[in-house]
Amino acid sequence: MNFGSNQEIYPYRNMKRITESDSSYDNLETMEVSEILTGINNEDQQVPRAVAKAIPAIEKLIHVTVEKMKAGGRLFYIGAGTSGRLGILDASECPPTFGVDYNTVIGIIAGGDSAIRKAVEFAEDDKTQAWKDLLSYDVNANDVVVGIAASGTTPYVIGGLEEANRHGLETGCIVCNEGSPVAQAARYPVEVVVGPEFVTGSTRMKAGTAQKLVLNMISTAVMIKLGRVKGNKMVDMQLSNTKLVHRGIRMIMNALKTDQETAEKLLKKFGSVRKAIDGNQKA
Repeated sequence: MNFGSNQEIYPYRNMKRITESDSSYDNLETMEVSEILTGINNEDQQVPRAVAKAIPAIEKLIHVTVEKMKAGGRLFYIGAGTSGRLGILDASECPPTFGVDYNTVIGIIAGGDSAIRKAVEFAEDDKTQAWKDLLSYDVNANDVVVGIAASGTTPYVIGGLEEANRHGLETGCIVCNEGSPVAQAARYPVEVVVGPEFVTGSTRMKAGTAQKLVLNMISTAVMIKLGRVKGNKMVDMQLSNTKLVHRGIRMIMNALKTDQETAEKLLKKFGSVRKAIDGNQKA
């Protein structure tokens, strides 16, 4: 296989990347299991502190996302590997949790859906593909594109953000290095620097955890501001299994101070927790 020159292989190889720094631990194979677990846990405790430092940046991204989505826009996540999978995970949870359409929050991974389960070689290195993938959704200036890349150097993400900027879309990112090309390409960058991984370079660990926490914040805060939560309840959730039906019944019981049988009848009649509560209160 011809990899070409070092610069062609990785144009950002000279960038300082803490995500690739040597682990603070060594000789992992000689550790007892308890030592491994304690080490991983110690490292994981750094993640929420790093996320806390990024809250002002996350807030800015959320404000612009809410504004655009109120105007009919959508939220797109683009990423490769673990980062892409995390974006798809967050997007896929929005419809059942908040009752939005599956085309409201969309996760796109380099290499296509097959890359969710199995890595697609060099898919992340194509700087033009992300925009092509976005175009298949007829993106427009009301949409927001958030690039997710632990290293902050993924060409797929950089190219997608740059093209989105050129076409008037708002852009954000979640990265785990400072001053990365991805952050430079995003109008609303979020940098969560969690330090070296327990296993050197294994960014599915702390970096992935940090990305998941930020994604939780973004989608949850956006949906709350879009009116998809009432009080502290997911009143628009999809009633897609028995557990969720029973949760919906409890919500109605609590909101209307009624008994289980009445709540069950209301849920069956209206088909959603929100409609059951609002319809009964107005009646």
